Amino acid sequence: MTVTQTDPAPAGQLETPAQQLVRAFAERGFTHFTGVPCSLLKGVFKVLEGKEAPLAEGLAYLPAPREDSALGVASGLAAAGARPVVLMQNSGLGYSLNVLTSLNLIYDLHVPLIVSWRGHDGNDAVEHDVIGRELTRLLDVFDLKHTVFDPEQPYASVDRCLAKAEDGRFTPVLIVKEGI
Repeated sequence: MTVTQTDPAPAGQLETPAQQLVRAFAERGFTHFTGVPCSLLKGVFKVLEGKEAPLAEGLAYLPAPREDSALGVASGLAAAGARPVVLMQNSGLGYSLNVLTSLNLIYDLHVPLIVSWRGHDGNDAVEHDVIGRELTRLLDVFDLKHTVFDPEQPYASVDRCLAKAEDGRFTPVLIVKEGI
């Protein structure tokens, strides 16, 4: 699916944090989004699926059946010169670790990840408790540079995240704690 509108939100309407997040990546040259839906990221997926006002000419969204598949698609796009972003739930990060360690990290295909932080506060479905509690330590183990998204400052959050990539030397991760 390609998003085609370049106008900002209609006069008098403020953009949602999800719209601002997508726009921030698009304005920084990112061309594709791929990933697996998550309730904490539902606003972002609504934007990418065109259910809200599209934000950028030629921005493409490619749905994926699994997080590791999304990462594989993004890696191919990056190798071909595109600038993709991958969206996933933190539990999907587990599926993706083999792709990250056997492809992305050793071949320097560092695509930004937007990862929802299910279970971070212990008030989620029980299956999110362990990964929620250990997410930042897991990211640290694999040297995935992370930033927590601030819905009050979406552009600044994206900038802080991308700065951690150090010109493509690291995989930056933007962690979304609350639904946007």
